[in-house]
Amino acid sequence: MEEPQHFRDPLAAFLGACGVTAVLAETPQNRFAEVETTVDSEPEDLLLAQSDDLDDDLLPPPADEDDAVQAAREVARTAPDVATLHRLLAGFDGCPLKQLARTTCLGEGPVGAPVMFVGEAPGRDEDEAGRPFVGRSGQLLEKMLKAIGLSREAVYISNVIPWRPPANRTPSPIETATCEVFVRREIALVRPKVLVALGGSAAKTLFATDTGIMRQRGHWVTFDADGHPIDAVAMFHPAYLLRTPGEKRRAWQDLLAVRRKLVALGAIT
Repeated sequence: MEEPQHFRDPLAAFLGACGVTAVLAETPQNRFAEVETTVDSEPEDLLLAQSDDLDDDLLPPPADEDDAVQAAREVARTAPDVATLHRLLAGFDGCPLKQLARTTCLGEGPVGAPVMFVGEAPGRDEDEAGRPFVGRSGQLLEKMLKAIGLSREAVYISNVIPWRPPANRTPSPIETATCEVFVRREIALVRPKVLVALGGSAAKTLFATDTGIMRQRGHWVTFDADGHPIDAVAMFHPAYLLRTPGEKRRAWQDLLAVRRKLVALGAIT
């Protein structure tokens, strides 16, 4: 009898000798092989579950991108202060994510804070509490702040997306574009001395770049906050550090760079 085609390579031959008579894919897979990654990969994106099993009938119909972004822009630009912006955001119905989230997760912290941290979107804990970074990632962020002499109460923390995407899926381009209008206005109203994007997704949105977090981190840029320049930089997301503790060394270097920048700007001593 002719040997099955899928048992002709060495690994498959070994499996055949072990009595394996069928495979679950067209070709055998070596589960012990190392997966090659590139410097442009987005490690924190691996933490986001994909919602392929969601019933499409439960999702709101997609909105027209130009109309959605324009509607958000018209609302956000009228806010003279953060409190008003938050009130307008809580009442904004132009993003489908709002219909699927428990709460609107608003940014928090003092106006004029020395540093503002912006992540991508709320997770389960944040969606339940209606506050940004209150889960395990938030607890790690607070420890990181304490390590450079800052407290959560002294900084401003927010997200690009104020509503949790279903099953923590990656926000769609139209969802990001619509919500981005509000966070940009929020940054302009808070006017921190330093802006920190947490994770590759937030960095790509805020800094309008395609550069991955591995190359983006540690490189300072100038963020235009409605005509007011702010020193900005990207760092690893705390969720990524929880999964990849070996990267905490580089995260510590980035934290020290943020502290040096704050000292140089006279924001802290």
